[in-house]
Amino acid sequence: MTTTTPGPWAVPTRPPVWASRPSASARPPIDLLADMIRIRVLEERCAELYQQTKIRGFLHLAIGEEAVPVGVISALHDDEAVVATYREHGHALIKGVGAGPIMAEMYGRAEGCSGGRGGSMHLFDVGRRFYGGNAIVGGHLPVAVGLAIADQVLDHRRATVCFFGEGAMAEGEFHEAMNLAALWKVPVLFVCENNLYAMGTSLRSSESETNLTVKAAAYNVPSWSVDGMDVVEVEAAATRALTAIRAGGGPVFLEARTYRFRAHSMFDPDLYRPKAEIEAWRERDPIAVLADRLAAADDLDPTLLDELWARAAAEVDEAVAFAEAGTLEPVEDLTRHVYRREVAP
Repeated sequence: MTTTTPGPWAVPTRPPVWASRPSASARPPIDLLADMIRIRVLEERCAELYQQTKIRGFLHLAIGEEAVPVGVISALHDDEAVVATYREHGHALIKGVGAGPIMAEMYGRAEGCSGGRGGSMHLFDVGRRFYGGNAIVGGHLPVAVGLAIADQVLDHRRATVCFFGEGAMAEGEFHEAMNLAALWKVPVLFVCENNLYAMGTSLRSSESETNLTVKAAAYNVPSWSVDGMDVVEVEAAATRALTAIRAGGGPVFLEARTYRFRAHSMFDPDLYRPKAEIEAWRERDPIAVLADRLAAADDLDPTLLDELWARAAAEVDEAVAFAEAGTLEPVEDLTRHVYRREVAP
């Protein structure tokens, strides 16, 4: 039996370690829809601003993947930590980092959530327990395990969530992090955002075992897959995993099968994917899928849907105004956080 998801999955399916059905969604679906729209509008505006050279450096968009951060982070408690990759704008927004500080960071302004020093790839907000934005593929997995061990030592009954792409599973840090987390029953949820392409390298070209749950389960970690284009299913799976983790069950691995509609980055000509494949996945746009489902159940009318888009646009307009009114860091401060400052005795 093979999966039927569009795209080059063609991977064998095997029973997940936990075979029970996920519980029902905890948040109202209309709220999940609103959050996905917020991410979409933010990122589409970022693409426009990048083309206008108002945002510079690297820019990696996750348009099409909104269901994963919304679904997983919606299942988190406010004091639980998130560690993410460089494709993290939506994760930061849903974790509670304001759209204004996010956009100001994109602009390189001192009012940005990382003081204007990180840019698109390094959003950070310790007050929200959002620890990156990390640019090194796989390098943040040990960081997530470390944060979770700290909670474990301090007897906090909470989890840490680590997002990463399938490309990170070919890195040594993945194996080290999974092994230690399993040995010590560390309270961490590993969320693999499998969008089939690590930059321009297909899953089949980078992994000898393309069923990633099998690879993760080799570490004796409960592992299963979820449709990463269905936010309700993602939230239910994350809720189930986090409940077990908080109860002391140790780490869990969740593969979210998703797809980015845009290229790897704004510099990427995107020549490695068939156009027909991209269009097939666009038919499963997570925003349209949920909106259509709610409309069919008479839980969403066109007026409300238009209002959700308008609210998101207003939020992003305000964020852009905040960023453009921001200030550049003074030249005198450029060595801050680089060299140690001498303190008078």
